[in-house]
Amino acid sequence: MTRDKINTEKKILEAARKVFLKKGKDGARMQEIANEAGINKALLHYYFRSKDKLFIAIFDEALDEFIPRIGSVLNSDMSLFDKIRDFTNHYIEFFIENPLLPLFIFHEIRNNPDRIVKLAGQSGVEPILFAEEISRAVDNGLINPVDPRQLIVNMISLCIFPFVGQPLVEAFLFNNDDEKFADFIEIRKKEVGEFIINSIKK
Repeated sequence: MTRDKINTEKKILEAARKVFLKKGKDGARMQEIANEAGINKALLHYYFRSKDKLFIAIFDEALDEFIPRIGSVLNSDMSLFDKIRDFTNHYIEFFIENPLLPLFIFHEIRNNPDRIVKLAGQSGVEPILFAEEISRAVDNGLINPVDPRQLIVNMISLCIFPFVGQPLVEAFLFNNDDEKFADFIEIRKKEVGEFIINSIKK
């Protein structure tokens, strides 16, 4: 691919992120994305034949960065508690950097769940190994009895919900104040990990 093509594709992806973030996938229009990128609609369709293909391209780009980051934590030699702290911190930080990612994840879970599992496997992320580590910690008396699957789902849910439910959370708890919500999320990077650890430590 030539440098011009790479630059054009990058410009399209950046424009699409902005439009998807404002309008959501269903509300976004290819013409809006073309306008944001400063190109005509025909050129946009040359690079990405449909809105779905463009949406998936952004999703893949984000996951290519996100999954290895999480995998490096889960596959590390850190203690269980440090893994929980780093996992929740990285998870929330990445959603701050990529606010569209929760939308992408739910889109793919609904439409193509096997794809996420495959991408995770290719990146070396193996939740079953983390679950086994939790089980060993229970067996060795290091933490309170807990179903590892419940713990992992709790970790993910506590990280992702404020982003998925941001309009409601902002409206009900922060009177639609974006800055206060951002401060809340920043504190949550540490809060979630400590909350989970306190729920299982002896």
